[in-house]
Amino acid sequence: MTPLRRRSPLAALAAASTAVLLLSACSGSSDEPAGASGGASSASGVIDADRCAKNRDAGTVTYLTGYQYQASTTILEAVAAESMGFFKDVCLDVQLQPGSGDTAQGAQLTAAGRAQLSGVGSAAEAMLAVVGGADVVGVATFGHVPIATLMTEPSITDLKQLDGTTLGHKGSLPAPLRAMLVTAGVDLGSIQQVKVGYDPTVLVRGQVQSLTGYKSNEPLTLAAMGDQITQWNPEDYGVVGSFGQVIANPAFAKEHPTAVQDFLRALLHAHEVCQTELQQCVQAAADKSGSSAGFDVAHNEQVFTTESKLVADSTPAGKPIGFVDAAALSAEAQVLVGSGELTTVPDPTTVFDETYLTAVVGSDGAVLWPAGSPSPSPSSS
Repeated sequence: MTPLRRRSPLAALAAASTAVLLLSACSGSSDEPAGASGGASSASGVIDADRCAKNRDAGTVTYLTGYQYQASTTILEAVAAESMGFFKDVCLDVQLQPGSGDTAQGAQLTAAGRAQLSGVGSAAEAMLAVVGGADVVGVATFGHVPIATLMTEPSITDLKQLDGTTLGHKGSLPAPLRAMLVTAGVDLGSIQQVKVGYDPTVLVRGQVQSLTGYKSNEPLTLAAMGDQITQWNPEDYGVVGSFGQVIANPAFAKEHPTAVQDFLRALLHAHEVCQTELQQCVQAAADKSGSSAGFDVAHNEQVFTTESKLVADSTPAGKPIGFVDAAALSAEAQVLVGSGELTTVPDPTTVFDETYLTAVVGSDGAVLWPAGSPSPSPSSS
């Protein structure tokens, strides 16, 4: 399973061109909007007739996933919401498109209006996109902890033991991991950083002494193979981060606010349902991928379970899943400044807008399903 990473500008441009053609081809052949033949009312009773009509007026809403249909946060929820009819319940005609794993591409396509909403790796990715000129707005941040982890053999008991060793990464050292190493007193200049593929066994084979990865991916793969490793996590060193970011095209969001609100409503409801109906949700992702033989169901169930726990543990009591934490976002941007990816910390209010999310949750943070009523589904926290 390929993690979400930004690629080089040339690679991103090529991938964006391919995805633009795909999205353009699909835009002219969308299915009839949900409930279009049944009058301006939601058959499910989740929303009222007026709101249903407004959502239909938004037309086809294209959602670009972060990477294919893997069971990661903001991807599995969208697949489940489609499969279980939650988008239809709120009168939305949502078309899912598989992302390439290039979060810069997702931001570019969303800014261009080829997709109305997209999932990107983190709030940091959204900030980098906006500072880089992409006109997008962050509307929900599911996880408020870095998803990146650094793996070593168990013989490493202090990060300073990595001085003079070789570190493997997927293209660059993630900013949270860089900040963690600096905080731990590691001499980064003495470490040889090399780009490796997506096979985590390069670590246990001794080809590298440390390896970057994602908490919900490589460690699970190695554990399934019986390999013992040590994970070093940025948050244990006071480094902040996030994952599971949803962005929107600002012009679309302003013109069709209820569509964005109810897209998030369906996503949050699916997040809750998948806590107890995980097998059904992951099977929907396997079916959606169209390559069930190559879709590791057991691994993907672990992916969502791992990320769901991170989401729950990093969401304060009373706060909704996806809430915007302005202070944490500023601190996350500061990490990017430290890594040289940003020169200044942007004002979070210029990048993120929480109002679309808060419109569909109650005072206790629970998603309103149906609208105006607390969700009967179990909370992920």
